[in-house]
Amino acid sequence: MAKDLAKFAKDKGVRFFLFNFTDLFGNQRAKLVPAEAAGGMQKSGAGFAGFATWLDMTPAHPDMFVMPDADSVIQLPWRPEVAWVAGDPWMDGKPVEQAPRNVLRRITADATAKGMKMMAGVEPEFHLIMPDGSGISDERDIQEKPCYDQSAIMRRFDVISEICTTMTALGWGPYQNDHEDANGQFEINWDYNDALTTADQLCFFKFMVKSIAENHGFRATFMPKPFANLTGNGCHVHISGWNKTGKKNLFHDAKGELGLSSTGYAFLGGLIHHAQALAAITNPTVNSYKRINAPATLSGATWSPSSVTFGGNNRTHMVRIPDEGRIEFRLADGAANPYLLMAAILAAGQHGVDGKMSPGKRLDIDMYAEGHTVKGAKKLPLNLLDAIRNLAGDKYLNETLGKEFTDAYVKLKTNEWNSYSRHLTQWERDNTLDC
Repeated sequence: MAKDLAKFAKDKGVRFFLFNFTDLFGNQRAKLVPAEAAGGMQKSGAGFAGFATWLDMTPAHPDMFVMPDADSVIQLPWRPEVAWVAGDPWMDGKPVEQAPRNVLRRITADATAKGMKMMAGVEPEFHLIMPDGSGISDERDIQEKPCYDQSAIMRRFDVISEICTTMTALGWGPYQNDHEDANGQFEINWDYNDALTTADQLCFFKFMVKSIAENHGFRATFMPKPFANLTGNGCHVHISGWNKTGKKNLFHDAKGELGLSSTGYAFLGGLIHHAQALAAITNPTVNSYKRINAPATLSGATWSPSSVTFGGNNRTHMVRIPDEGRIEFRLADGAANPYLLMAAILAAGQHGVDGKMSPGKRLDIDMYAEGHTVKGAKKLPLNLLDAIRNLAGDKYLNETLGKEFTDAYVKLKTNEWNSYSRHLTQWERDNTLDC
């Protein structure tokens, strides 16, 4: 039985709830609801105008009501009088089909009906920067290879430790914090869970990290490529598929190649097959393509894929097989909508399982140094427009993710690309003013 939010508020001393939903661009939207009204609103939903957010609606659309999923409720440890609760948008008595959390709910239900439950863990990277965005927050963080720099992480101990302690209090099971490959960049890892729970956690994680960073006088960004000469912010996803009871890992086969079962390889085949279209969702901004198509960074590597390939325990590929029974999808970045990220991965992977797709040949080479020698490997899109067109042309993903969703997403993302294209850059002035 779902939690009673009114009782939750009374027991925990909560004064307000953030009734939350995530729009197509990954922005979190919320109504601040007083605890006294939460009980009634739990039944009726919180009213929103869909047109006022990044959903494909007009002012003529009726009210959209976000129904809170009370099981997702989280009391804010840094502001305990407030609780956050993820919700599902409804309109005219039906779920809004383009709403990202509803898309993921439907995809996971379809997969479960076919006998597979996707479990996922994420590795979201972020930079701690100055409030005005002008540079990283630590002027002493200047090493050429700053990854795992002990002194740098300790200089930001107050921020990172508060985030980690908060996650421990929430029961997420964080198990490591590290300074990443770029100056000013960090990553915190926690236990994996089912796709919907992990998506909810990732949404809250981004909100939490930004809030705690602000409380310490800094700014946190998950922007894919905030600095041209530094490694960008990825959001790697570790994936496994389990049976309905969650007791058997369907991706594990001790006798299989690298400990991966035929089901795991078929799932991987689906990711390979749809990768060029998936990029529109896993890498959803103009800036995303400055990460996955970047030249070598200050540290010597981008740690990002540029080709649709897979390997064993090898971080130069789009997909890595790091251990028995799971795969790591390395394409996604910090701008990815958590719900759409999980939905797109599951939709593509399930197609691979249904069609028993082969992922092709495993490449045990350094793709950064030897990728040019590989014949026939598909390349990832060079820009957002190419990715959008790939998604629009992928009939299977359109049908599986839902026509209402894909039509809305392609339309709004095309508008975003057009807005970017109308922007006159300094590069254009510097290089073409005297043509």
